[in-house]
Amino acid sequence: MERTPDANSGILDAESLRIIRKAQTDEEIGAATYAFMASREKDPENARVLAQMSEDEASHAAMWREITGENLSAPRGTMLKVKLLTVLLGFTFVMKSLEKDEELAQGAYARLQDRFPQATKMLDDECRHEQELDGMLDEGRLHYVGAMVLGLNDALVELTGAIAGVTFALADTKLVAMTGIVTGVSATISMAASNFLAERAEGHDDAAKSSLYTGISYLVTVALLVLPYVLLPNDMYLVAFFAMIVIVIGIIAVFNYYISVAKEEPFARRFGEMAAISLSVAVISFLIGLAAKAILGIDA
Repeated sequence: MERTPDANSGILDAESLRIIRKAQTDEEIGAATYAFMASREKDPENARVLAQMSEDEASHAAMWREITGENLSAPRGTMLKVKLLTVLLGFTFVMKSLEKDEELAQGAYARLQDRFPQATKMLDDECRHEQELDGMLDEGRLHYVGAMVLGLNDALVELTGAIAGVTFALADTKLVAMTGIVTGVSATISMAASNFLAERAEGHDDAAKSSLYTGISYLVTVALLVLPYVLLPNDMYLVAFFAMIVIVIGIIAVFNYYISVAKEEPFARRFGEMAAISLSVAVISFLIGLAAKAILGIDA
């Protein structure tokens, strides 16, 4: 069994070494992440707190380094993922993820503090970090989740139904794509305008921004649903249809995962509701398309 010097007992077994190496790496990741967050944070007080948290994590990593005798740095792939998630999904999503890591770190340090006295200070720091994260999680885009849900859900229901309905009636991917694009862009403008007027009527000063979130989420959804029909040959409309269904499920899963992390809401129930509604509409519209094709005598 692998043995390493330990300040208390003189030896460190392989399992304890594995836990400490992971703790050291996690602290390096935390230090780099908080430093990156601090560099992007516009609020001076939040930036100061994040910078201090980065220093704390770096200090923790240095303490573990003295025990392991190894220089472990934050993996480049992990840091690239953190930075991309910050830009794409926002400060709050990443912070909520880090908050879960802080909770896991607390458990690890609670188990180690009997053997390593320095773990007690680390545990206190991790508890403080969790409280500080809770205190600063107030991101603008989360105030517009309702607008995003409106655009996303409406596009999923309307476009999934419309595309499913015309897929077997037209039996041509490019014709279906054209129909979806025209319908989708028109619906995007209509939905954004309706949301703006509704928000203005209720006296909200951020009506324009709310309608922008609605329009963007609608338009992105339209683009993703139409994509299989644009890319595949004309006669592969059936493959395009099933690819669209997979994309629908994927969009619903990603969006609800984001909401479940950022707003701490249950994932399974929300995902089930949205998936059931969208897929039910697709099936009904598919049947209507087949019926219309038969009634009108269209032979495509």
